[in-house]
Order: sequence, then C-alpha cells, then structure tokens
Amino acid sequence: MKQTVFDIPRMDCPSEEKIIRMALDGNEAVMNLDFNLKSRQLTVAHEGDSSKLLEALEPLGFGAKISNSRELSEMEEALLIPKEKHDTSTAYESRVLRQLLAINAIMFIVELSIGLYAQSTGLIADSLDMFADAAVYGLSLYAVGKTIQLKKKAAHLSGYLQILLAVGALVEVSRRLIFGSEPEEYLMMCVAAIALVANTICLWLLSKHRDGEVHMKASWIFSTNDVIANLGVIIAGALVWTFQSNWPDLIVGLIIAIIVLRGGIRILKISKAS
Repeated sequence: MKQTVFDIPRMDCPSEEKIIRMALDGNEAVMNLDFNLKSRQLTVAHEGDSSKLLEALEPLGFGAKISNSRELSEMEEALLIPKEKHDTSTAYESRVLRQLLAINAIMFIVELSIGLYAQSTGLIADSLDMFADAAVYGLSLYAVGKTIQLKKKAAHLSGYLQILLAVGALVEVSRRLIFGSEPEEYLMMCVAAIALVANTICLWLLSKHRDGEVHMKASWIFSTNDVIANLGVIIAGALVWTFQSNWPDLIVGLIIAIIVLRGGIRILKISKAS
C-alpha cells in the first residue's frame, strides 16, 4: 500500500474537501483520505499508481499536484482506522448531526417568522443560512449507507434548494431597497443573540469532532461561520438603532444571501464532479 501527498492550492474550505471526497468516492484503490486545510494538502492511502488518482483530481480545477509518494510499512498500514471503529464513530457522529439538524431547523422557523415581522433582511437571510445548514445535515444523514448515485442526487437537490433560497433572499433585499423598510433593531439583536447561543451549542456539540472526518470538520466550520453571521446581524441592529437607517440591515442581508448562494453553487459542483 502507498501513501501519496497531494498539494492542492485552491482547496481552502470544506466545500472543496467535499468535492474531492465525492470525486474519489467509489474508487476501490483508495483506502483512506486525510485532509489538511491549513497546509492545503490531501494525504491518500491507496493501492496502485498515484497518477491515476491525480487524473481524477485534475478535472476539478483545484491545481492538484503530487508532492510525494512512498510505500507504507506494515505498522503504518495497521494504524489505519479499522472498519469496526469507523462504524461506531459514524453512529455517534450521526447522533450529533441529528441534534444539529434539530437546532438549525427550529432556528430557521424562529428567525424567518420574526424576520418577516421585524422587516429585517438580515434575520431573513440568516434564517436561510440556518435552513441551508439543516438541509446539508439532513441530506448527509439520508445519504449514510446509500449508493453513490443517491448521494449525488441528494447533493444536487441540496444545491438547487440553497440557490433558490438565496435568490429569494436577494429578491427580498432588492424589494426592501426599492420600497423601503423599517427594521425593528431590538428584535433583530434579540433574535440574533438567541441564534448566537444556538450556534454556540452547535460548536460545543461538535468540539469533540472538529478534527475528525471531513464532514464533521465541515460542520464545525459551518457553525463557526454561522456565529460570525449572527454577530453581523447584532452589529447591524446596533447600527440601525444608532443611525436610524435600514442600510446596515440590507447590507448584512445581502452578504449572507451571497454566502448561501455561493454554498449552493459549490454543492452543485460536488455532484457534477463526482
């Protein structure tokens, strides 16, 4: 068995990790994948020629190159995670993902309802970000144990759904920009603070798994980004109160909607690249 390290310059977020994982999914030569976002490297334990793996990575357009390749010793092969241990870990991680799904689904309903009432595009867009995360967690749970084709269909559906929601948020921002709005700054800040607590709980649930498999690393980064979005809405609420203007709310709503749109496009890339 060999170990090959790939330098991937344009692998800088969990979406790229997911694209690469799906591109290699079903490849019988691949025994183990280890991603390192900070160094932008992928380490693969595999059988056969490493150039075959490079051929699968090159069409993704992330600039993949082989850094080094060597034979694994018997001891190193033995240290690869046994299937039984992986199955146990997967069951535990699935429970955490169900909890994350429930939290994000509830907060989606709360933020969307109050966002519409408070005329806040920031809260509405943030609720769609919650929904996007809930959709990713739900489809990930659905895809467990399913065939590669069903995983691709799940990813495709998730991507189109996120794009549809993002477009809806952008239309709402445009509508309120043209016709005006009077966002309730106190409701904005209070609800965003509740969402901040919810996402902090998500981070706590994920804290033991942030160095685990790629989907758990991705979940950690998703929740970290959500915390940043929540803080953005709180700051926007404070600025609305300070300047008595709806512009801070519109700007934050626009930024979050673009983030959701970008995520949906990347998920479509996953399904097409796999």
